[in-house]
Amino acid sequence: MNKGIILKIVFMVLLLGAVATVIFVTMRGLTAAQPIPGKELTLFEQFVTSGGWIVWFILLPMSFATVYLTVLYAMTISRKNLVPAGIGDEIGKMALAVGLKGLAESLAAKDDLVSIAVAGAIKRGRDDWFRLREAFFESLQEQAMRLSRKVEWVNLIGNVAPMVGLFGTVVGMIQLFGAIVTAGGQPQPVQLAGGISVALVTTFWGLLIAIPALAVYGIFRNQIEAIVNEAASEGEDALINIRNGLENRRRMEQPKQKQEIVSVETKPSGEFRQSMRAQQL
Repeated sequence: MNKGIILKIVFMVLLLGAVATVIFVTMRGLTAAQPIPGKELTLFEQFVTSGGWIVWFILLPMSFATVYLTVLYAMTISRKNLVPAGIGDEIGKMALAVGLKGLAESLAAKDDLVSIAVAGAIKRGRDDWFRLREAFFESLQEQAMRLSRKVEWVNLIGNVAPMVGLFGTVVGMIQLFGAIVTAGGQPQPVQLAGGISVALVTTFWGLLIAIPALAVYGIFRNQIEAIVNEAASEGEDALINIRNGLENRRRMEQPKQKQEIVSVETKPSGEFRQSMRAQQL
């Protein structure tokens, strides 16, 4: 939870810095400046400034969001956080020590997949082991879907970024033809440079964002599937220990019940014998 807050603060600082830079650059008119003949453009001017407002206000924030989500998911979607080593055996030992009710209370404060699934299964399945097992896998599937929905944001950015780049290409071509009309059909190459720059730079940024975003999305999807499978294996071990604990408790309770029944049956017979002895005397 603390890591997520720190990442959000860092992201907000970066976003505010980007907005301040956009305002500064816009006020100086760099986005509308024409290239000076004979002057070599810097990389910043070629790949950022030349893209115009589409790069500043749409594509750059999308790139910041992609980096933020990648760092956030890399820190939260991991085996260490979601499936700690030996969690199945630990839950099984806790079940033998405190029982199902105490186990649900103990697991309520944990946030790994197995603990959350077992706690939810205890609430749904109660003392029936078969219902408990079915509820465990249902809860685990719900958590897997929740994680998949989180990483869908990266997939969304990866699919939208090329469309934004294509939109910038169309805007650049409109500017290009506008320059041709303004020049009376005989424009100079310098007059066409602005529209061409917008068309190419926005396409460049769209692909630059989409390719890593889709790659990151595929990596996290595979990682989620592997983690969920490992959580299911750990959960199986925990459920077996819970079942053994339930059976042992039932076996311990059965002799006590038999002793109570025997004591209830023997008490009247003893009184009957005492009364018979009194009658004989």
